[in-house]
Amino acid sequence: MAASLADAVAALAERAGEGAPLAGATWIMRAPLRREPAASAYVGIARIPELRRIDIDDRSVAIGACVSHAQLAAALAPHAECRALAQAAGHSANPAIRRMATVGGNLSTSAFAAADLVPALLCLDAEVELQIGGTGERMALQRFLAHRTSLEPGWLLNRVIVPRRPRRSAHVRLPLRRAGDYPVAIVSLAVEDEGAVSVAIGSVEPVARRWPALEAALKGDALDPVRAAARAADHLDGFNGRAGIEAPGWYRVEVLPVLVGRAVAALGRPA
Repeated sequence: MAASLADAVAALAERAGEGAPLAGATWIMRAPLRREPAASAYVGIARIPELRRIDIDDRSVAIGACVSHAQLAAALAPHAECRALAQAAGHSANPAIRRMATVGGNLSTSAFAAADLVPALLCLDAEVELQIGGTGERMALQRFLAHRTSLEPGWLLNRVIVPRRPRRSAHVRLPLRRAGDYPVAIVSLAVEDEGAVSVAIGSVEPVARRWPALEAALKGDALDPVRAAARAADHLDGFNGRAGIEAPGWYRVEVLPVLVGRAVAALGRPA
């Protein structure tokens, strides 16, 4: 169990890619069910103080990698501009998982396509801070998602930074059966006061991503739910839905216009 960030990074570097960080362990503990091999060693990071902090000032929200979903939902509840992220953290999985699952685990698990926090953070223009070797590096979340499987062995996600600015946001998901199931599709939406729109999609493809064609179509729009759903239906061509036990790939894509309409309705009126 590492006592500091430096100790954790050193321990991971010493194992040269054969070790992995361990905090909430909600994904790792189910590895046998997925018939995945365990790492040869795990470095406990859950007791590192700086990874458990949420720092909020006028410009940003900085979230430590070991903050749980439940802690994040509670901390962001008073902050309307981060509503999509609070909803993602507060409605993912079930209460027991939300008390243990961490922000860092949600973002670092490349095989978890249905991670709720990822599209919510994408639509809020989040960045991540990594410790790679002896140095820190900050990058846009979208870039991190594209490169997380090819980073230098021993990297560790330190914290996530969400810029604060006036905006409304919402996060909607479609589970098929009951609370706790992985969602078939996720839509996170943010609207700036000056009219810019950010839309991110999760669980449809292997990696969550922004939806630039729809963002351009909705920019400056009055954002009526029915009209937004129709515009979404006009821009589905770029998606290649992943087939899975919950739903076929084509279904994940076809439900997106409905979810976009629900997200717009969930935004509420401007303050």
